Amino acid sequence: MRSPAARLFLTSATLLFVELLLIRWIPANVIYFGFFNNLVLIASFLGIGIGILYGRAQPGVARRVPFPPFALLLFLTVLVVGTVQLNVQLLSPDTLFFGLADTSTSNVGFLILPLIVALVTLLMASLALPLGSLLTSMPPLRAYAWDVSGSMAGIAAFAVLSALSTPPPVWFAVVAAALAALAIGRPITRWSVLTAAAMVGVIALSVVQSVGSVWSPYYRITEYQQGGYENVNVNGIPHQFFPTRAGAPLLPFYYQVYDWLPGRTFDNVLIVGAGTGNDTEVALSHGAKGVDAVEIDPGIASIGRRDNPARPYSDPRVTVTIDDGRAFLRNTTKRYDLVVFALPDSLTLVSSTANIRLESFLFTDEAFASVRDHLAPAGVFVLYNFYREPWLTDKIAGMLQQTFATPPLVASYPQLGDAAAALADGPGIARASAASSQADVTGRGSAAPITNPPVPATDDWPFLYLLTPTIAPVYLVAILLVLLWAGALTWRASSVSGTSFRRFSPHFFLLGAAFMLLETRSLVTFSLLFGTTWLVNALVFFAILASVLAAILLNSRLRLSRPGWLYAALFAAVALAFVLPPASLLIDPPWLRYGLASVIAFAPVFFANLVFTYSFRDTRTADMAFASNLLGATVGATLEYVSLVTGYQALLLLVAAIYGLAFLSARRFRILADADLITPDARETAPALESVADAG
Repeated sequence: MRSPAARLFLTSATLLFVELLLIRWIPANVIYFGFFNNLVLIASFLGIGIGILYGRAQPGVARRVPFPPFALLLFLTVLVVGTVQLNVQLLSPDTLFFGLADTSTSNVGFLILPLIVALVTLLMASLALPLGSLLTSMPPLRAYAWDVSGSMAGIAAFAVLSALSTPPPVWFAVVAAALAALAIGRPITRWSVLTAAAMVGVIALSVVQSVGSVWSPYYRITEYQQGGYENVNVNGIPHQFFPTRAGAPLLPFYYQVYDWLPGRTFDNVLIVGAGTGNDTEVALSHGAKGVDAVEIDPGIASIGRRDNPARPYSDPRVTVTIDDGRAFLRNTTKRYDLVVFALPDSLTLVSSTANIRLESFLFTDEAFASVRDHLAPAGVFVLYNFYREPWLTDKIAGMLQQTFATPPLVASYPQLGDAAAALADGPGIARASAASSQADVTGRGSAAPITNPPVPATDDWPFLYLLTPTIAPVYLVAILLVLLWAGALTWRASSVSGTSFRRFSPHFFLLGAAFMLLETRSLVTFSLLFGTTWLVNALVFFAILASVLAAILLNSRLRLSRPGWLYAALFAAVALAFVLPPASLLIDPPWLRYGLASVIAFAPVFFANLVFTYSFRDTRTADMAFASNLLGATVGATLEYVSLVTGYQALLLLVAAIYGLAFLSARRFRILADADLITPDARETAPALESVADAG
């Protein structure tokens, strides 16, 4: 493949595809890593930036051999990841994840985390080696347009494969095909033979590792039978089970609301997190006339439809919807006699850029208020799960009490362990409690008021599994290690390439850090408004890249001499997004909500891209500017953890502050990445460069 534009397009597409592949595949196989998803993203950005720097050191190698060590590193990564399995438990109330079990494998997790970060960094660096020379082979904006177009193609390709529930061997085969396409027109060498052999090994290993698993858009799903039950594991973690024969007893919390309200029939039932159908079966057996079963994962719903012997999803009274539960509540006009949150514990992050889980926006004050608004006059809201910590049950109980202004019923099940509990509230519970002379309505349960509950989760701070707004030490240590790793690699790359730090661009670094935070906040906004699903996630990233192309087009047509009005528009858009939080956009009809959300959430993104492309248009060293920007994005991704303390809306203040620094740095520092490359024969052009700096 001789055309630089075509090579840049395909290289960028391959980089983005591999990044998404690693983000999806590694947490599915390494349990511990599933709760540090954004570290894969951070390592990917770092790797691409480092690859550009090293490409400057060995331009001949980058030109002659496409990604020489990549396939070998990928083979090593597949080998390492395929052998690591870690158990899960809650380490402390300050963590978002269910960490390592206290077994002989515990220490492995703290070794495997930095090992995989290192492998991902080196993988992406080896893949990005030719990127720098490709970026400088044509005018900066044209190069950036090809890069962004390739990234959009990579997202689209992986989104299609996710929608088709394809397994990892297909993903790795696509990577192998991309490498083969990039090698077209090159002579066969020992590196190309090694690359081909290693990719064959990668595909073969992934086939072996995928035996017995199916892949939904969210999980690696495995099934096995034990003790008369079909067990469903996701990403190696026990997730659901159902009896292998119809009518077999289920866990007691499935029946608790019927024990609390004996003789009560719930005609219309909504089940969020319907899974494989146990909750639907119980509702039908207790006389429900209509059940809306909402499940976010099509793979798990398919298992319930196919394998559950009770066949609840085949009953004509049942309507199965594959959607995010919060989005379903927002879009339905029905009122229900019973709403059940049926063990909606995703055990995964939905995004690589934010600490948002699939169920995050289900367990907020605003979500509970939405349930209240969809209850019939005597409706009941029920939740049950293995909550693992008593304070988590207290937190949910406090949120219920705040929403319904009445103490909830709470039942615990010590025999089940892991702080298993059922909770119920709503007008139906209030009426039953008022009619009863006892604290218990009936059966096990307490209606005592909840005093001093933990900090409730909200749409702005949707962290159910945090006891208080804080950043746990384990996250701080992980961030520190990543930043030290980034600093060491950057220093080494600059030394090897002979690139002094005067060529490093603080301006582009700051633009990268701010934009990553802005992208994170935009993703969270759209997850809240339209559902925390993989499709929304993919569409948001695709739309952000589309806005980059629009910004490139405008900056290539409008030759502005000063960027002041661009920064002014950016700060105005950020201010508007700050004073109009996402909750204010939860309006109907949906098309109006989408239109307003698109304008308010994406206006800062669009103007941020105009600011970046304005600066990038005039750079004399596109590779160094791009590398500086990616290293800044690495730091921006770590700053996202600030939201664990402040919430996501406050990130906009941090975004504005960093863009302010970027504006101030443009006059003084941006040109350093260019001026250091001026040859002695071209010194007479220095005044022209200084005028560019002043314009910036």
